[in-house]
Amino acid sequence: MGQTIAQKIISAHLVSGDMTPGSEISLHIDRTLTQDATGTMAYIEFEAIGIDRVRTELSVAYIDHNTLQSGFMNADDHRFIRTAAAKYGIRYSRPGNGICHQVNLERFGVPGKTLIGSDSHTPTAGGIGMLAFGAGGLDVAVAMGGGAYSMIMPKMFRVNLTGKLSPWVTAKDVSLEILRILSVKGGVGAIIEWGGEGVASLTVPQRATITNMGAELGATTSIFPSDEVTRQFLIAQGREADFTPISADPDAVYDRVIDIDLSELEPMAACPHSPDNIKRISELAGMPVSQVCVGSCTNSSLADMLAVAAILRGKTVAPTVGMSVSPGSKQVLTMLSSCGALTDILSADARLLECACGPCIGMGFSPESEGVSLRTFNRNFEGRSGTRDAKVFLVSPEVAAASAITGVITDPRTLGEYPAITLPESFDIDDSGIIEPLSAEEAKTAEVLRGPNIKGYPETYPLSDTIDATLTLKVGDNITTDHIMPAGAAILPYRSNIPKMSEFCFNVCDPAFPERAKAAGKSIIVGGSNYGQGSSREHAALVPLYLGVRAVVAKSFARIHRDNLVNAGILPLTFADAADYDKLTEGDALSIDGLDAGIVSGKVILTDKTTGDKIELVCELSERQREIMRAGGLLALTGKNVK
Repeated sequence: MGQTIAQKIISAHLVSGDMTPGSEISLHIDRTLTQDATGTMAYIEFEAIGIDRVRTELSVAYIDHNTLQSGFMNADDHRFIRTAAAKYGIRYSRPGNGICHQVNLERFGVPGKTLIGSDSHTPTAGGIGMLAFGAGGLDVAVAMGGGAYSMIMPKMFRVNLTGKLSPWVTAKDVSLEILRILSVKGGVGAIIEWGGEGVASLTVPQRATITNMGAELGATTSIFPSDEVTRQFLIAQGREADFTPISADPDAVYDRVIDIDLSELEPMAACPHSPDNIKRISELAGMPVSQVCVGSCTNSSLADMLAVAAILRGKTVAPTVGMSVSPGSKQVLTMLSSCGALTDILSADARLLECACGPCIGMGFSPESEGVSLRTFNRNFEGRSGTRDAKVFLVSPEVAAASAITGVITDPRTLGEYPAITLPESFDIDDSGIIEPLSAEEAKTAEVLRGPNIKGYPETYPLSDTIDATLTLKVGDNITTDHIMPAGAAILPYRSNIPKMSEFCFNVCDPAFPERAKAAGKSIIVGGSNYGQGSSREHAALVPLYLGVRAVVAKSFARIHRDNLVNAGILPLTFADAADYDKLTEGDALSIDGLDAGIVSGKVILTDKTTGDKIELVCELSERQREIMRAGGLLALTGKNVK
């Protein structure tokens, strides 16, 4: 039996385990990336492991999230990351050089390599044929130290593409179509592999848009073949030597096959407040718009920006609309400037923001109260934009630009013929924004510089046989990491300060939770389906750990967040019968007994001491994860085993 693309790469990097879906496997990781919202903690963790030099073939630290320096905190974190990178053998992409996933695609993406990053959209690199996973910072720290990355062997989904995209229909619409088909939970436990004759019509940046938004499906990762299109992209980046062809075997077997005819798609939008709330633009046309944002790791390539510039050329943004444009990298910005397209954007009265994540994570340019914001981003969770009552729609750059001009949601097909856009045969190469680390000899005397906002890793607790704790919070389905640990300009500067961050925990759901959890001492949280979807931010586990949370009981978990809970030493449990969720009430006194045996058998009993109910829970942990829980978290276990 033949192998899929992902199976070939997994097989070549397999350290241990059985490639049967549902079994735990461990992979050798070639490369890592971090960004500054998660990087400070990742490097604190790497230092705690006690290794003096990274052992990957390449690790890169990007500064792209916390670039608003309204106080000393972000600047101090950047200095810490820069000096840690210099000392430990990590390349440092300085502020302004670009968004991690866009720069990685341009300068470091290599087909067939494995990559993990402390950002949930690391699977963007699947657009160039990498097997790339989003992970918590601690998993990245362990990989930098030479440790394997462990995961449950996923199922294999294939999406067969036929036909070609019509004018004004884009890769973003392909992403929205698969979200319409599968939902934000439909990719859980699966790798999504894109194939079929239609793949050849998609450029690498278009493919990267699609793999980027695979994270919104809950998928383990997404990947495209490495083919002649890939080779031409690498040639244009001056990196033809990095090309390796990779394709699935003709007799590869998939657990599910989905067919999409590109020629049948039309412009679409994800409506508030979920990426899978999909409608056609033709259904939404005419709705007044107050803000338009172009950029993010999803749609900030040169091709995206040139399309926006061509639509705006000779026109002006509607007076009722505020528009921002964030190029994905210094390379993109420089080339926009040199070809004159940047002038078209600025002349239309759009505001140029720096090459960073910016509005996507609520780091500036928040919408007005009750504003309708069209964004070319990947997430539209409630409050993520920085404005709680804003209505955020996810759209293509073409829809965004057309709507910015008219002031209402506009089907770009009404603009007439699609503008002619010519991409260069070669890209401008300037890697001056990437700083090389010190030599191993120089690093011996180098100092890592810390500011007063940088605190240590929270105290951890080895798993005991019994957890007696109060149910301090009960939440519903699809709770995201933005609910648990919000982003935004007011909160992100404290990413290296867990005690301060704890003040904001679950602020979107219940602002009283932090004080209630502190008063309780030990807590249990109860959640619905898909608990922890969204970002890879391990702070959504570390902050509850700091607040005394010992276990989370849910109907189901998102993959990365569940791993982060285990890494932090918080026990993830699921209801054997989802209907038992309704029996538990916030404030109840709970007890979970027999954990020494239960984490092995996979079954434990929760007793609600307030009501007397006994509820069966499922505890699905691998032997490795059981060791992590017994040790009090992955950092504690790794510290014992490091050599």
